[in-house]
Amino acid sequence: MSPELASSFHVDVDGLSLLGESRGRQPRAVFLHGMAGDLHSWDSLWAALGEDLQALRYDLRGFGSSAWDSQRPYDHADDLLAVLDARELETVDLVGISLGGSVALNFALRHPGRVRSLVAISPGLVAWEWSESWREQWRTVADAAREGNIQEARERWWRHALFDSVRDTPAGPALRQSIFRYSGVHWLGDPHVRALPDIERLHTLQAPTLLLTGQKDLPDFRLIGEVIAASAPRVQWRDFADCGHLVHLEAPEACAREIREFWKIPGNDWV
Repeated sequence: MSPELASSFHVDVDGLSLLGESRGRQPRAVFLHGMAGDLHSWDSLWAALGEDLQALRYDLRGFGSSAWDSQRPYDHADDLLAVLDARELETVDLVGISLGGSVALNFALRHPGRVRSLVAISPGLVAWEWSESWREQWRTVADAAREGNIQEARERWWRHALFDSVRDTPAGPALRQSIFRYSGVHWLGDPHVRALPDIERLHTLQAPTLLLTGQKDLPDFRLIGEVIAASAPRVQWRDFADCGHLVHLEAPEACAREIREFWKIPGNDWV
């Protein structure tokens, strides 16, 4: 991508600034990163998607260079709406990984007219009932942060079973750097507004959806993928046998091929 076609931007939301990067003169896709990540989590996939990619990515509230206020209730989907409006993007293709996948899916359910298509990579679900095993692993990370040891919390997150399949791969060092850049503020207390479970309205999802999952992912995320595939009406599901949670890092070229092919859907002519 030519330098003149790549630019940084910021959007003010409720007096706080969200930082992002845009590529291309007319961005069509928006990429949403996962927990303890930032916009650079997409570097390898953006490279695999090619220089003609017209898209934007931004740091979710409290991640990367985006601002945070622990006393101010917020909603990630509302932040996304503010970004789209500020950038004058009427309809977009959403791509989200994990936390970002749950945000993208929630936004598509709430604002169907703004979403041309959805790519959900190992997504979570808003108000999902997590297993006790997942809750316990999360508590060990949050406990370290709340005891004042953010570095230990980062180390525990890095060693989380969620990353077992990527930790010792070529993508591992970049993932570790991303985690250790994270401030840890959400582990200390997250005033995200509560919402009704999205599982109850998956059948109303209108956007054509590409679901990308890894067969080595943790049981909670495997079950979420199965529920989405069974409940939403327009889902194409690609399950990678040799991948875990971070399909976009573990198999960026294969992931990019699936997304490119999906974006050829009628009415969304990328090529």
